[in-house]
Amino acid sequence: MRLDQIGTSWLDELPSVLWFYRTTPRTATQETPFSLTYGSEAVVPAKFLTSSPRIAAYAVEANEEERRTDLDFSEEKSDAAAARMVLYKNILTSYYNSRVKNFRFIPRDLVLRKNSVSRVEPQNKLSPNWEGPYRVVEISQNGYCKLAYRDTVLVPRTWHAQNLKLYFS
Repeated sequence: MRLDQIGTSWLDELPSVLWFYRTTPRTATQETPFSLTYGSEAVVPAKFLTSSPRIAAYAVEANEEERRTDLDFSEEKSDAAAARMVLYKNILTSYYNSRVKNFRFIPRDLVLRKNSVSRVEPQNKLSPNWEGPYRVVEISQNGYCKLAYRDTVLVPRTWHAQNLKLYFS
C-alpha cells in the first residue's frame, strides 16, 4: 500500500510501514534490521491473538536461555552480515564495471568536452551537450587529461577522461 494513496490518514499507517521495514530481510545482509539490532527475530503482534505453535511452545526458562545465547552470538551475527554486505557490494561493482569500456586517450587526439561539467555557458534544454574540439596535450596515470585549444593555448583546468569523448573530424 502506498502512503500517497491513503490520503490524510497516512499517519495512522506509519507504524505498520515501519514494522514492515524493520522486519523485512535486506538483500545485502540477509538479515532484518530488527534482528541485527536486538539479536533475535520479532514476533508479529497478530500472532499473540491467535494460537500458533510458536506461542503454544513458549517456556519462560527456555526462552531466557535462548535469549542469552542469541545475545552471545549477536556480534558474530553482525560480523557475518557485514561480510555478506561487502560480498554483495563487490558483486554489484563487478556487474556494473563489466559493462565499462576502458578507453585511453593519447596525446594529439581531438576530443569533445561535456558542456554540463565545464559550465562555461549556462545549460538549458536546447544547448549542446558537448563542446570543442580540443587537443589532448598530456595524460596522467589516474585518467586526467590536459587539453589545449586548436591554437595550442592550454585550457585552464584538467579534465577526467570520463567527461571527454573522441572527436572525429
